[in-house]
Amino acid sequence: MAPPTFADTRAALARGATTCEAVVDAFLQRIAAHKHLNAFVHVDADGALSAARQVDWQRAAGHAPPLAGLVLAVKDVLCVRDWPLSCGSRMLSGFRSLYDATAVARLKASGAILVGTTNCDEFAMGSSSESSWHGPVLNPRAEGYVPGGSSGGSAVAVAAGLCHAALGSDTGGSIRQPAALCGVVGLKPTYGRVSRYGLVAYASSLDCVGPLTHTVHDAAIVLDAMAGQDERDATSVPTRAPHVGQKWLHDACGLRLGVPEEFFGAGLDAGIQEAIKNVLDRLRAAGAHVRSVSLPHTRYGVAVYYILATAEASSNLGRFDGLRYGYRPEGHENMNLEELYARARSEGFGKEVKRRIMLGTYVLSAGYYDAYYAKAQRVRSLIRQDFDQAFEAVDVLVAPVTPVPGFRLGAMTRDPLQMYLSDTYTVTANLAGVPGLAVPAGVHENGFPIGIQILGQPFDEARLLQLGDLIVRLLGQ
Repeated sequence: MAPPTFADTRAALARGATTCEAVVDAFLQRIAAHKHLNAFVHVDADGALSAARQVDWQRAAGHAPPLAGLVLAVKDVLCVRDWPLSCGSRMLSGFRSLYDATAVARLKASGAILVGTTNCDEFAMGSSSESSWHGPVLNPRAEGYVPGGSSGGSAVAVAAGLCHAALGSDTGGSIRQPAALCGVVGLKPTYGRVSRYGLVAYASSLDCVGPLTHTVHDAAIVLDAMAGQDERDATSVPTRAPHVGQKWLHDACGLRLGVPEEFFGAGLDAGIQEAIKNVLDRLRAAGAHVRSVSLPHTRYGVAVYYILATAEASSNLGRFDGLRYGYRPEGHENMNLEELYARARSEGFGKEVKRRIMLGTYVLSAGYYDAYYAKAQRVRSLIRQDFDQAFEAVDVLVAPVTPVPGFRLGAMTRDPLQMYLSDTYTVTANLAGVPGLAVPAGVHENGFPIGIQILGQPFDEARLLQLGDLIVRLLGQ
């Protein structure tokens, strides 16, 4: 029997058929039964049950919080006070958070019950959730395959029914890609919509916090609860949460949908292309106007992303030096400062993180800054202009999320460039700062889920959520 969605749980709570404590207990049992998926790196059973009893008391007193009954998991890159925080890395072994991330604090205040932290690629650097110090995450659809990354643990926790919703982070597609490969909903908000305070930084100008859920409605509810300006994050924007509410679409009449030509070239799996064509046909029948658009600088997206993201990572990860917190090598008491730095970082970081730090340091170094980093920043501006021009003609863009439906564990670990190319369709949204929503779009002939991506204008998450919900209903999912 499938676990309940948040809507199911709310309805059961309203008619007195269950309690928050019973709901949490059921999820804890499922987490224990699916431990082999390696989706969680920390489970706080006692804390979750205690929080559930508190919410039950509030409900009995007539003061039910808006998210009463929502059981939430949090990616292991977001601070949760007094919980371990490792970012999937040996470098932060033994570290515990001293405070809550703003997104976490707001969801707690709204009544969400936190059950644990989810596994991820080390420091969110990866597309398969295989680079974690805690071991790889397994896709519940086929356990020999990757779930996508870097928010693979969060996607698996939702797909396997281990929680109602989970928080992830998206730097170049790390929410949307695992959502597509696991058959769930994943939302990357507009940059600045959700505070990054308490998110361990990978690439500060690209990182976004967003939800993975069973339904589009749940994604909207979670976004509303955590969105908004935060004085502790200077990049957060003073815009109101979307509050989609009851404004769900009955049809697609009047909607102008753009199909980016550059997203449908060589390398796209035929099954994925056919699934997206099927969705577009249904949207046309529902009244949408579909037209082809061009994002000409898309072909530079992966190169620009991996220059800028690694440059920022090189700077952000400089703080992990073996002195202030985290991993210290054996015998550190007898080392000089230079040796301590070298040993702590060499032993504390994994291969992929070290690869990206080295690449980022290189593109920022004297003699190469203008040739790589400065040029990449200029091309990033051109990518943003592509989106601005496209949105003058259409309301949203519809595109694939991934080039292929999924790949086996270990298939790309020896070919990092091939792994990087799996982000081809997702990185440009982060470079441009626009929101993106991935929803299920059918099943591939090999049995794997296929995701479709909707990209919108900045701070137009409401339209994305409305269209995503309509697509799910048109496909009868």
